Amino acid sequence: MKTAFIYLVMIFLFLTASAQNSDKLIILHTNDLHSRLNGFAPESDYSPLVINNDNTTGGFARIAAVIKQEKDENGPEVLAIDGGDFLMGTLFHSLETKTGFQLQLMEKMGYDVVCLGNHEFDFGPGKIADIINTAKAGGEIPALLLGNVEFNANDPRDDTFEKLFTEKIVRRYTVINVNDLKIGFFSLLGKDAVDVAPLADPLKFLKQASFAKKMVKELNDEGCDIVICLSHSGITRKSGSEWTGEDVDLARSVKGIDLIISGHTHSKLDQPLFVNGIPIVQSGEYGQSVGRIEMILKNGEIAIDNYRLIPVNDKIRGEAEIQQLIDKQKILISTDILEPLGFDYEKSVGESDFILECNEQGDFMESNLGPLIADAIHYYVNKNSAGRSDVSMVAVGVIRDKIIPGVQTAADIFRIMSLGSGSDEVPGYPLSRLYVTGRELKSILEILQVAYRSAPSNYCFYSGIRVDYDPGKGLLKKISKIEIVRPDGRITDVDFSKKNNTLYSVTANSYMLEFIGIIKKMSFGLINVVPKDARGIKVTDMKKSIIDMNDELPGIQEGKEWLALIDFIGSMKDNNGNGIPDIDKKYSSAIRTFFTSGK
Repeated sequence: MKTAFIYLVMIFLFLTASAQNSDKLIILHTNDLHSRLNGFAPESDYSPLVINNDNTTGGFARIAAVIKQEKDENGPEVLAIDGGDFLMGTLFHSLETKTGFQLQLMEKMGYDVVCLGNHEFDFGPGKIADIINTAKAGGEIPALLLGNVEFNANDPRDDTFEKLFTEKIVRRYTVINVNDLKIGFFSLLGKDAVDVAPLADPLKFLKQASFAKKMVKELNDEGCDIVICLSHSGITRKSGSEWTGEDVDLARSVKGIDLIISGHTHSKLDQPLFVNGIPIVQSGEYGQSVGRIEMILKNGEIAIDNYRLIPVNDKIRGEAEIQQLIDKQKILISTDILEPLGFDYEKSVGESDFILECNEQGDFMESNLGPLIADAIHYYVNKNSAGRSDVSMVAVGVIRDKIIPGVQTAADIFRIMSLGSGSDEVPGYPLSRLYVTGRELKSILEILQVAYRSAPSNYCFYSGIRVDYDPGKGLLKKISKIEIVRPDGRITDVDFSKKNNTLYSVTANSYMLEFIGIIKKMSFGLINVVPKDARGIKVTDMKKSIIDMNDELPGIQEGKEWLALIDFIGSMKDNNGNGIPDIDKKYSSAIRTFFTSGK
């Protein structure tokens, strides 16, 4: 009996020692939420407090329920993390400088650490500083990270943002203690993310690998047991099942990172991608899934266990307190933004019984949404502005969402064209118009038909023209004919000979038209397009090309792409007699502007 008792004591001591040498950390992660506070789509179907009655996905009330359940069940060993681009994408972001609402909301939802992505800089470093300061003044916010940023001592435009680092409101890294574990987090903004954030200027960003090595050393020196990188850089599927991208390169280059939480590319990984033994995770986009990963530290070794994506859908009952706060913010959006435009958050502006989409990562050339938007811009500008627009265009990269069958509200339409701002209080890039010669127009079209091969976001859809295009011909020789199709149906040929000085107007958002100024660079110096006004005078300040949608009022009344889309849909027939315009079925499939010939 004595021997048996001693044996049982030894087993107990062994199991106790094993437990003491084993610690667990549960990470819940999201990325690229883009202010999708409500589920989609359409938003009119979203009912987060009732389960099993709609097909919507996402929604912050549901995400909050996932975080709460995990923290209730597992206690302090659960951390909720976001990998950047938490802002920008819905009408909610438009009031952030005034309210700082979303960061406060994410704190209430249970987020512990959030990193800044490229879209946090859509309005410049001064604006994101305003948003963060407003949020901080109104309550608690999660720990904010941006690691590899460099400030410009000679440029005051980043001073308010730099002050956030001085005051340690935004940090390069943070350390969190979980039970006996010390967890170090740092963040990176990747090269591609920086390239598509031109308004982040004058901020610069250090190279990922060299900065990451420095951070790993610092966090190890602080005694961190686990080092986690929030990398808003991304991964992409190259071919078949092979993954590539900046975060794959990071894992190959830097030792000592125990987990990379990736963002930026909106990629959905059902299982961690292991590169050099480093797990990379990414949960997709818009809060449609929450990633869950367990990290077990035992005797100095880290093991990854029980990874899964938790679908955020109508099977999850959302947190009522979170949704109540969101609904209050919706009222503020209606009052401040929509009501002056003749809308409210719930008002129906159109409906569709088919899906319209433009997938930048897929077969975007077969998009039916791109042609609809281009036609909407063309209709809106020619209807409401004094000058004529010959050609209207929109790029894949600024189309941010799809139209799901059902009744659409202004909030649904705004999500499609949600980027940018102008000089007024209405969110969205203003529409602009420039003038070019026929020869310059041909050059622009030639270059843009090639530019998308390296960057799909550059692919454009057009309205007002028809083009004969032979992809088998050489550079700048693929287009043989351009026709202008007037709103009244008249068709005129574009003469693109050198002797023709006739000017043709091109309309797009103000950001898109900046492409004209860099055509020379894209064509390796072969083409130099000179953007002009209606009188043929060179335009050097793109702000002067913004279209005035009502010249009877003082100042410039800016037009926006999302308002163009609402106006165009509103002009369509109500086929089922319910008082809501139906999107024309001609847009149920792709509409061609370029008519190809040859091989």
